[in-house]
Amino acid sequence: MLPAMAETDGTHVHVGRDGWLFLTGGSNRVMDRYRSGLAQWWLLRRWSRLIAARAARAERLGIRTLHVIVPEKLSVYDHKTDGLRYRPTNASVRILARRLARHGAYLDLLAPLRAARDGPTPLYLRTDTHWTLEGCLLAYREIMRALGATPPADIGSRLRVVVPEVMDLGDKLPHRPREGVERMVILQNAVRTATGPLLAAYEAQGREGELHSGAHVVYRNEAAGADPRRVVLFGDSCAHFAPFMLTGLLAESFREVHFIWSASLDWPYIEAVKPDILLFEMAERFLARVPDDRYDVTAAGRRGTGGPALPAPDQ
Repeated sequence: MLPAMAETDGTHVHVGRDGWLFLTGGSNRVMDRYRSGLAQWWLLRRWSRLIAARAARAERLGIRTLHVIVPEKLSVYDHKTDGLRYRPTNASVRILARRLARHGAYLDLLAPLRAARDGPTPLYLRTDTHWTLEGCLLAYREIMRALGATPPADIGSRLRVVVPEVMDLGDKLPHRPREGVERMVILQNAVRTATGPLLAAYEAQGREGELHSGAHVVYRNEAAGADPRRVVLFGDSCAHFAPFMLTGLLAESFREVHFIWSASLDWPYIEAVKPDILLFEMAERFLARVPDDRYDVTAAGRRGTGGPALPAPDQ
């Protein structure tokens, strides 16, 4: 039998009920997202101000802004943690939702995810930090509703496949449990029309699975029923440049979607693209650091043009 807590070996993985695994440490100090105190208060105050400032700047450019923070599994499935000592009521996303309740630039995903967590299909993978296809679809529909957009009628019924894999948290345990991961063949109308040089360099070496921050792609959808608006999305692995997560769902819904893997915004890029919608997605654990919004898409792309010795990906 596995111990209730598997942190003493440095894995930072908590073993909960029924095989549910939870990240509790790492470079972003996940459990700090559930602490009270002055430091947390100031951190979330800075985030609230940043979100409001971004929305105001985008509004001056005629751009609609929406921020989506993907709750940690600890925030949604606290009833599966089996004895882990923390306060889910202190979750950073819960506090941000209260702070920004009247601000149209922030979308609360915690409430709908918790409301649906006991449904027939899990919303998060048991052995991974990421949401499942169903969790992603739920968030996508909430985003579409907030943006006044209509999902394609068949978006939830496209071809699905289940592949058994060892996921990120399972890989940290000695017995490396496998989990059936459901993927959907999302793209029917959207095509990738541009690839940033960093991602292109990784793909040329067959290493695209190693790339995180700095990835940059553009999808175009010429279908008659596509929402005519252009979207610029700054996000992370819950969106992803490959079209099996949130980016793919949005690409099938809007005329054009630009994805940049970064928590920091590139305002010159935004101003050049002139999107109708600026969308920001990020996992809750990354709230540990407030970005300076001085990201440079072009400079990040140059990282991949110096030959075969590519930089190690950011985590």
